[in-house]
Amino acid sequence: MPLPILILHQTLLEPSQDPSNVAHSPKESAIISIALQVSLLLLAALELRVNQAGELAATLIYTAQTPPIIKSHPHLRPLMHHMYTQEAGHFSTFNELLARHCVRPTAMYPIWTAAATVLGWSTALLGREAAMACTEAVETEIGSHYNGQIRVLLQYIREAEEKGEDIGDEIRELVGTLKRIRDEELEHLDHAVEEDAREAKGWPLLNNIVRGGCRGAIWISERI
Repeated sequence: MPLPILILHQTLLEPSQDPSNVAHSPKESAIISIALQVSLLLLAALELRVNQAGELAATLIYTAQTPPIIKSHPHLRPLMHHMYTQEAGHFSTFNELLARHCVRPTAMYPIWTAAATVLGWSTALLGREAAMACTEAVETEIGSHYNGQIRVLLQYIREAEEKGEDIGDEIRELVGTLKRIRDEELEHLDHAVEEDAREAKGWPLLNNIVRGGCRGAIWISERI
């Protein structure tokens, strides 16, 4: 979590500020509630940039993989279409959220665009198993990343409610959106495993390379 936001949360939710110990005026309570909502939204906004970059990459990976994969394995056309359609929906959702909260995309957007396209194309050329291994690796990291975001937001919602503060509907709706998208990403992971992702030649190496690349892209996108 970015340090300024963490400090703000610690200040707002400090145990010494428990309403049972300190009586706030209505005006003070309203200010604390607004500040808490703002800090949560700032945290969410920074993560939305990462999420949008991830979904951009996912759509481009599938776009590059689909032609060679369905040419050699026509029975995979419905599955590839299904996964691409869901990823495109996720990308659209985060584009809308970025616009709503006036968050700029990562400055690495052009580089991630090229990298995702190359990753999708190259793994598809290696065959069905390698393409599915790529999906498994990407979705493992993305699912874990979404889980982390959801845990943080739920923790602060719980702590705020214990202090009698109002979180507001926007954060709750965001948690619901993240849960839905996470579940769909993990569904893709399951599909990939069912389609012999782990039968790819050099699977351990490929898995580690793609997962390491995803973690690096997340770290960079959070900061640039």
